[in-house]
Amino acid sequence: MKLTYTHQKDEKANYLFIQGDLIGDEIGPKLVELISDAIQEGAKTFVIDLSEVRYISSSGIGLLITMLTKMRNVGGEVYLTSPSEHVKKLLIITKLNNIFTVYDSVDDFKLKN
Repeated sequence: MKLTYTHQKDEKANYLFIQGDLIGDEIGPKLVELISDAIQEGAKTFVIDLSEVRYISSSGIGLLITMLTKMRNVGGEVYLTSPSEHVKKLLIITKLNNIFTVYDSVDDFKLKN
């Protein structure tokens, strides 16, 4: 399934809603650019909603780490929300659940921040 995404922001954060398979294909560089642009605008918080992501490849994981690194380099943070059971297992297996803060949903993030 081809990857698509939408981007929104409010006073708390930038939100990236990803739909499809996160395999770091041609969309990958666009997502990194999105983060870079947001950083230029002073963004410190990025929330990536994974509720519509069914599959993440190793390249997709690399992409998430690149985005996190870029944000942390400017004192920011990337949060993940709504991973499916499959994606949750992947985050645990790769120990990324120790690196990323994961919320049940975007609303859950908004309530707690």
